[in-house]
Amino acid sequence: MPSQAHRPERPATYAAAGVDIDAGSALVEAIKPLVRQTRRPGADGEIGGFGGVFDLKAAGYADPLMVAATDGVGTKLRIAIDTGILDTIGIDLVAMCVNDVVVQGAEPLFLLDYYATSRLDPAAGAAVVKGIAEGCRLARVALIGGETAEMPGMYAGNDFDVAGFSVGAVERDQLLPRGDIVPGDVVLALASSGLHANGFSLVRRIVADADLALDAPAPFDSGNTLGSALLVPTRIYVGALLQVIRATGAVKALAHVTGGGIGENLARVLPAGAAARIDLARLAVPPVMRWLASLVTISETEMLRTFNCGAGMLVVTTARDAAGIASTLTAMGETVVEVGRIEERSGAPVTFDGRLDLAWSR
Repeated sequence: MPSQAHRPERPATYAAAGVDIDAGSALVEAIKPLVRQTRRPGADGEIGGFGGVFDLKAAGYADPLMVAATDGVGTKLRIAIDTGILDTIGIDLVAMCVNDVVVQGAEPLFLLDYYATSRLDPAAGAAVVKGIAEGCRLARVALIGGETAEMPGMYAGNDFDVAGFSVGAVERDQLLPRGDIVPGDVVLALASSGLHANGFSLVRRIVADADLALDAPAPFDSGNTLGSALLVPTRIYVGALLQVIRATGAVKALAHVTGGGIGENLARVLPAGAAARIDLARLAVPPVMRWLASLVTISETEMLRTFNCGAGMLVVTTARDAAGIASTLTAMGETVVEVGRIEERSGAPVTFDGRLDLAWSR
């Protein structure tokens, strides 16, 4: 046991150890107005309690199943930190969660977030939560709580990480995917806004190997810096998809195209006897992906496994209903193209025809 003489004279405090409780309290107060903007039926409480409460009955559900998803934004966060552009990464966080919930046919209802950093900067934290609140507004979900963790020694400098947890509900008889996907059904693709939040370890490697600065002009996005252009947020498809699900009753399956690309994510929603044949020539590959492909030697297979290649969300429906669904989605601001058909499975669950258009010119 140390003697009294060996004890440091400075009083031990949590703040001296690197954790500022007052800064945490200041952040909570700063974000309360942002959180209030995300209120919706079923969620009317204030943040700051021990748990968030949601009333399913007030949201209009009779016999609901709960659907939950959790995600982060991967190493796209590194670009946000390095550029100091922190007010959009929260939209990605919400999108990665709620897009996974809606593919089950469920309405995302609320979200909780987790924000961990070495040293809490209330201004930086508020910027991140501003993006989260905007994502929640776009997705029509309530931000009902979260956790802020100040963890000195776990993160370097201004580094931080964020995670999201979203919960939704769907009436029991409306759960997706449906079991009646059959040969002749159609696959529609909803355009992505760009890279979304996948493949950024490769993106960062390509940019670093090309010795490009994030504050330099973006070759593929006039008027934007490279950093800001790479940070274009993930598209949130919730509003349009819920509208078409409820209005038509003809959506058989949805697939959110994230890590693994079209092939792996579409395969997850197909029944055992069904396969999808996708025409790659019908995909409008975003300029950022064509530019990245021009900087390196990368196979089409690798592009398809790493990036969404222009298709952020896929819809499976009947050939009879495809045009009507596409029209409804287009009226809600989505860009929709028919990219494939369902056929009997004799090999791989997803096969590709045609070639991606990766041509790039300045």
